[in-house]
Amino acid sequence: MKKLSFIISMLVLPLTTIQAQDIIKHRQFPQNYFRRPMDIAPQASGSFGELRATHFHGGDDYRTQQKINIPVYAVADGFVSRIRVQIGGGGNSVYLDHPNGYTSVYLHLESFNEELNALIKVEQYKQQRFDVDVFLKPGQFTLKKGQLLAHSGNTGGSAGPHLHFEIRDTKQQLPFNTQLFGLTFPDETKPIIRGLTVYDLADPIFDENTPRRHQTVKALANGNYSLTVNTPISVNGKFGLGINTVDRRKGVSFTYGVYSIELFLDNKKISTVLFESIPFDKTRAIHSYIDYPYWKKSKVRVQKSFKQPGNPIEIYENLDNNGIMELKDDQLHQVRYVVKDVQGNTTEINFEVKRDANYTVRNTPSSSGKSFNYLMDNVYQAENAKITIPKNTLYDNLNFTYSETEGPVNAYSQLHRIHNIFTPVFGSYSLSIRPNEKLSAALFSKALLVSKDGGSQGGKYENGLVTATVRSFGDFYIAVDTVAPTITARNLVNNKNVAAQRQIDFTISDNLSGIQSFNAYIDGAWVLMQYDSKNRHLWHTFESNLKGGKHSFKLEVKDWKDNVRVYEASFTR
Repeated sequence: MKKLSFIISMLVLPLTTIQAQDIIKHRQFPQNYFRRPMDIAPQASGSFGELRATHFHGGDDYRTQQKINIPVYAVADGFVSRIRVQIGGGGNSVYLDHPNGYTSVYLHLESFNEELNALIKVEQYKQQRFDVDVFLKPGQFTLKKGQLLAHSGNTGGSAGPHLHFEIRDTKQQLPFNTQLFGLTFPDETKPIIRGLTVYDLADPIFDENTPRRHQTVKALANGNYSLTVNTPISVNGKFGLGINTVDRRKGVSFTYGVYSIELFLDNKKISTVLFESIPFDKTRAIHSYIDYPYWKKSKVRVQKSFKQPGNPIEIYENLDNNGIMELKDDQLHQVRYVVKDVQGNTTEINFEVKRDANYTVRNTPSSSGKSFNYLMDNVYQAENAKITIPKNTLYDNLNFTYSETEGPVNAYSQLHRIHNIFTPVFGSYSLSIRPNEKLSAALFSKALLVSKDGGSQGGKYENGLVTATVRSFGDFYIAVDTVAPTITARNLVNNKNVAAQRQIDFTISDNLSGIQSFNAYIDGAWVLMQYDSKNRHLWHTFESNLKGGKHSFKLEVKDWKDNVRVYEASFTR
């Protein structure tokens, strides 16, 4: 009974903050339960929580030394709950549910083990498509710890051969920092601090006009840091701080994300950011977590220690007054940043701030425009455009601006400036643009919205407008896509004898709207084509049941505006 009471008490124990291994955690993670996914020396090319262009990295990237086909093993007993073949994204991936309530996830695989390969191919032929997402029942396909699961690769959105590995809470599909489970990488190196930024926050709206004072730093003999000019920083009114920091490991050139960033004012904790777990539906909020306007201008990521009111991210372990500070006296005040990696290697920087009534905040008020509230639906109606922004799409209140100018020579509308590129949005909004007289009825079905840099936003003509769902502000206009995708055969010509070939290869591309689908047929029967969008490579591996003799081959490739290209050839095998 005592043992049962102890188990029950552990189950209902609130998620209080615990100090273990000199890092902050909100739960106990099982140790020695999971093995490493590969039997090679563990080296990382990416870490959990690392700052990426559009998201926080949700796992650890294991290096495979520029090789593919490294065996990948089940990290613990479990059953395969999901297999996915994706164009872009995670490529070939496997989800393995474990009895302890966690799921291990393996992405960018070259192939699955023999049984899973067969299972996924049956599903691809059943659905007659390359990209499939298959959910399996518990016990349908079980694996023991250390049993071969797959082989590493470079599929999907991978920028080079590696294994992306995650451990998630099974019920919530919430990813955790995998090193918290004991699957650590060799690391005795402290994080590094590259700079600090002081933000004068007299204007409650944070944007590109917010005054920024970037501070240079220098490393000290003990591995910690100080300001290069070690004099008190003058402030006057509300202010916030940001830090440019990354983690490093000995012997490699990669930079990694840190685990925690703590900010103290006179030993009072103002802000703690913790990369223990990051919900997938909040990961795009990285654009509000960092100083997005400064990143757009400089490609330098400053991690703000204060939070915009519309930022839904849940990585703050504590946050006093949203991280915004204001000094009420003229005394010197001590500021301290403490930065740790997941193994507890710690870096600090200490400096002073002081209120100075003579310091003038050089504040440039936000441009005049229509006032948008981030908590409300917002609509802007112009003569030739309509913008509809749902509530909770903006990170902050916004003085929204709009203008219209002459479009490019290939445009079928004016050029519409939707606010500016320095203001990020969390979700999507609806943008409708009225075409000019160049857009004839014959082109209605081919019309779409594009950004000024030529990137397709998709869209559909309806009721005199072309409407698309977009995820950024900037300059947009209407274009048309009447050009079919291109197909280039790499190793097939008409009437070729392909007896010596395992597969036939093609390069496919599209000029604007992008590839929507591809379908191939041998002697009129659908056959599987595999696709790597990174290098536009499309190929078919001949099935073992293909009989010898002459065969007909047909490939159809369609873009998102239903323009179709067909390639046909005969071959002998």
